Amino acid sequence: MKSATVIRHIAFEDLGTLEIALERQGYTIKYLEAGIDDLTNIAPTEDILIILGGPIGAYEERDYPFLVDELQILEQRLKADLPTLGICLGSQLMARALGAKVYPGGQKEIGWSNIQLTEAGQNSPLVNLNVENTPVLHWHGDTFDLPEGATRLASSSLYENQAFSYGTSMGLQFHPEVTQIGLERWFIGHASEINSTPDVSVEKLRSDTVKYGHLLQEKAVEVWENWLESVQLVY
Repeated sequence: MKSATVIRHIAFEDLGTLEIALERQGYTIKYLEAGIDDLTNIAPTEDILIILGGPIGAYEERDYPFLVDELQILEQRLKADLPTLGICLGSQLMARALGAKVYPGGQKEIGWSNIQLTEAGQNSPLVNLNVENTPVLHWHGDTFDLPEGATRLASSSLYENQAFSYGTSMGLQFHPEVTQIGLERWFIGHASEINSTPDVSVEKLRSDTVKYGHLLQEKAVEVWENWLESVQLVY
């Protein structure tokens, strides 16, 4: 069977809707917990590697030494053009592994808002998000430069680099994977960050989730299936 290895940094930031697409496509799923499991055991030729988000910086390896292992794995996979998907922190680690700079942005981008697909993005697995009034969830304070050799797929009003492709791999700064019910865990787990960020509140996040979450869940499954099918066509 096809396999997908998933590096998770915090328990409630999981695969969400991506799990639905993986199961439909016949993948077995194996979670590895960053900081607990030995990431060096990941086979370089694993069918798919997915690196999820988390509230740490891609440049904080002194505090979180497991980031060194993640970067080494990413460097090997991206050089060999092995299918890899990074979400939020995962995309930042991909950018850094490709030699780009990752750094704190001018302001935090937390909440629901639209992205704008580039021309390349409109011909990418993200095309299903190219629908009027389909906001996505953003939850980050860091950003990154576009890696050399990568193709920008999407931007937002605050950050130019919201998604990029590199060969068969894709990095997404925003969070298409979230579910309405799953975000209730985010509201608890990220309570301190929510309370310390101007103009962000649980009340507003929850009300926007009710408004936009259902549509994103539907469109995101299509995005994941598009990407998985494109990977299978190559391999």
